[in-house]
Amino acid sequence: MNREVLVLNSDWTPLNVCNLRRAVVLLYLGKADVLHVDDEAGTLGSDGKFPTPTVVKLRGQVKRPMPELKLSRRTIFARDNYTCQYCGSASKDLTIDHVIPKRAGGGAAWENLVCCCRKCNMKKSDKLAHQIGMRLIRPPRRPHYVPYISLTKYIVGRRNEIWRDYLPTYADLPD
Repeated sequence: MNREVLVLNSDWTPLNVCNLRRAVVLLYLGKADVLHVDDEAGTLGSDGKFPTPTVVKLRGQVKRPMPELKLSRRTIFARDNYTCQYCGSASKDLTIDHVIPKRAGGGAAWENLVCCCRKCNMKKSDKLAHQIGMRLIRPPRRPHYVPYISLTKYIVGRRNEIWRDYLPTYADLPD
């Protein structure tokens, strides 16, 4: 029961990603309808009454305030697709690098933080990239959107073929 389920609002906009247990409760209480079923997982319950959903849609509209996209390690890694912005490697040993070092007045901002492998971070140290012949693959910037679901869940969800039909596409994010 550790599968994730995409939850859509009644107007078909992505609202949340929940676990399978929560989705089954929504179905049981009559608050949601199944849009897509995981055929490989079969059905749930001893009587096989509940199919294993991958996408559900709420029957009633849930009003939510527009979420704020917060600056964090996790969102920087997601924005940069877990790839070093200097060498392009996608290792598991990633850090956050200040493009303009703190000692040179660079702060913690979307436009100054990038995902970086340890090797490139050690090479760059507290210098500017052009001083040692390094270049950014793409300049860092604040994403132009605010998804209702978290940025990391959104990026993982875009890789799911079924969910992709329900998630909006943003040009400044990798697929």
